[in-house]
Amino acid sequence: MIEQRIKELTGHDLPTAPKPLAAYIPAIQTGNLVMTAGQLPFKEGKLLSEGKVGYDVTEEKGIECAKQSAINCLSAIKTVIHDLDRIEKVVKLTVFVSSAIGFHSQPKIANGASELMVQIFGENGKHARSAVGVSELPMNAPVEIEMTVQVK
Repeated sequence: MIEQRIKELTGHDLPTAPKPLAAYIPAIQTGNLVMTAGQLPFKEGKLLSEGKVGYDVTEEKGIECAKQSAINCLSAIKTVIHDLDRIEKVVKLTVFVSSAIGFHSQPKIANGASELMVQIFGENGKHARSAVGVSELPMNAPVEIEMTVQVK
């Protein structure tokens, strides 16, 4: 049901989880929580955009990257729990935005991911969040997201 909702909202099936770029695993479960490693906005094997939001990347493209990173978090979670319908609650998102000097709209970029979680999970998609401006991200990505969910 959750994967069908994702397809309705995005027009695409849930992608296969991106392969780790280094020595880590995409997601891990402890108790009834699943936490992801940081996920970049990969789609079909390449970044949606590269550079700093507010300089190389428009806010609109940054929001799109945040949505894709969140979808990739769900893909990583699926590698651990195998069925996204087991997600009871989205607990927290940490959204890192590679930001141009003077760019202060990190929460607006993060809203792309936050609003998508509410569209997918309804009330259970409401979560705590940090939106952090950073100077650089791996592979010159504009956005990276970590997600924590509670599972059945």
